[in-house]
Amino acid sequence: MNRKNNIFYFIFSCAAALLSACGVQIPQQFDESNELPAIYPDYTNVTVPINIAPLTFQIDGDADAVVARLTAGDEELICGGSKVHPDADDWQRLAESAKGSAISVEVYVESEDEWTRFKPFNIYVSPDSIDPYISYRLISPSYVTYEELTINQRCLENYDESVIYDNMLCSEGANGQCINCHNYQQYNPDRMQFHARQNQGGTVIAYDGNIRKIGMRNDSLLSAGVYPTWHPWLPLIVYSTNLTGQIFHSVDPNKIEVFDTESDLIAYDVEKNEVTNIECDPAELECFPFWAPDGKALYYCSAHFEYRDTIDHGKEFVTRTEEVKYQLYRKSFDPATLTFGPRELVFSADSLSATLPRISPDGRYLMFTLAKSGVFHIWHHDADLWMLDLQTGEVRNIEEINSPDTESYHSWSSNGRWVVFSSRRYDGNYTRPFFAHIDQNGKAGKPFELPSADPDYHRQFLKSYNVPEFMRGPVTIRPQQFAEVLKQDATPVKYVGRLQK
Repeated sequence: MNRKNNIFYFIFSCAAALLSACGVQIPQQFDESNELPAIYPDYTNVTVPINIAPLTFQIDGDADAVVARLTAGDEELICGGSKVHPDADDWQRLAESAKGSAISVEVYVESEDEWTRFKPFNIYVSPDSIDPYISYRLISPSYVTYEELTINQRCLENYDESVIYDNMLCSEGANGQCINCHNYQQYNPDRMQFHARQNQGGTVIAYDGNIRKIGMRNDSLLSAGVYPTWHPWLPLIVYSTNLTGQIFHSVDPNKIEVFDTESDLIAYDVEKNEVTNIECDPAELECFPFWAPDGKALYYCSAHFEYRDTIDHGKEFVTRTEEVKYQLYRKSFDPATLTFGPRELVFSADSLSATLPRISPDGRYLMFTLAKSGVFHIWHHDADLWMLDLQTGEVRNIEEINSPDTESYHSWSSNGRWVVFSSRRYDGNYTRPFFAHIDQNGKAGKPFELPSADPDYHRQFLKSYNVPEFMRGPVTIRPQQFAEVLKQDATPVKYVGRLQK
């Protein structure tokens, strides 16, 4: 468990037990309010999975004390103090009693010796469970630093958090390192990969207990593999290869623009250690590949961009970044012959830019981000999540999920009933994980923030949660084991002209 979270959990668990022992009671005299209580995180009328950790919250504003009554069926829980922190066992009983219905929450707030009862709200409890773990990269804004970062994993059924890999384990003074792009095959923590760049760089692949460091740099490739996607069952990973740059704005609300001056698609055979190009058109910027769940199609985004060859390509791209509009494509794939078909357009955003295609496990829905331009939408305040129904062709803004600020980096749960995404909705600077239920018709419930032992934890924790990915369980390889592999020489890949059977 994260040490800070652990301390908060101990304090609030003890506080909850003490208050219960002292007999916290509902105030006998109070004023009535027709308004919902202003609480943080905003858990009013959200839909949560049956196996989620207890939702803790506090009054978002001045309050001398708060008492909350949570009821479901014959179960009742009364919490009081400065913050509401249900006991784990009590929460579990409430959730089980509310399964398929709701927990009713009444909030009473004391201010200047007077109590107010606010309009009750519901926490809807879906019988659809959620994968027990997610992992994410914790990083400060890149205009501050990028070396002090980790890939962490968090149990969603409680508050346990641990480090998968710490970037500083292989950083020595000026010899810095950067880790990114963790990814799993079918939510399997025993089959994962991540990249290390700069000092002792390479791609780390853990495959059923075997850990290797691969060197994918090759004269026939733009770069080593960057953004990955595992085939659902074959030992095959498709990457984009990217020549990436960034610019920092002085007055633009989007502080940073991250862009690719060139990008292609490659395929890597994990067992044969072979790599080949899939798409390498110099006028196309292919990025963010993602396999269809049946393994018979590869989705990705691409922008058409032709250089005028009048100045340096990097300088030219900087002056034309707003011209770059990505569209969504797919290529058919035959798992028996390991061959790809020609690309076909899936969605054209016309004057906008669509990136990060992610397909639901049943193959019906394609979720993506849409913004004015560019590919790295995590830094675009106008980025929203959209949904394309691959059966009907209907496309829509997922208004029930989106906020006035950035939504990006989304992933589907293994049962297709939940999505996790990164949002900057609270302060515009830090991305935090939010979850939303998706019903059989593609309709999303009101999203809720990742629960923490201390409800104010995320607002005090000044790092971004990037690329949240669901997992069926925790990664059991220790960070030091990954570090020892990274300190070794990388095994160079073999470049082949086409995929080999």
